[in-house]
Amino acid sequence: MATSFTVQRSTSGDITILALNGFLDAHTAPEFEKVIQEEFDAGRVRLIAECGELTYISSAGLGVFMSFIEDIRAAGGDLKICNLTPKVAQVFEILGFNSIFDMVPTVADAETCFAGPAREV
Repeated sequence: MATSFTVQRSTSGDITILALNGFLDAHTAPEFEKVIQEEFDAGRVRLIAECGELTYISSAGLGVFMSFIEDIRAAGGDLKICNLTPKVAQVFEILGFNSIFDMVPTVADAETCFAGPAREV
């Protein structure tokens, strides 16, 4: 069974918003990884993952978030996560992602987080 996953990019000033849609699993994680790598390589390190349409995340998908966070923060940026569905939010919380990432309700809240002090990894 093929799984569907897309990432739509938009910007708000120097912040890139990545709207995730569908199933983020071992088959689709490389696509998400490629998008984040392209943003990072272009010097865009203030990122928001908008997850309102993300219906499923596996350990492979979670690994993409973890694989970039240290480099993004070392470059002076951060990756904020917003608009998680209850099912996906539960996975993030069980694994302690809320102690590593700012997880907030909306894109506007995530943008506001960039005005505050940076989180440590």
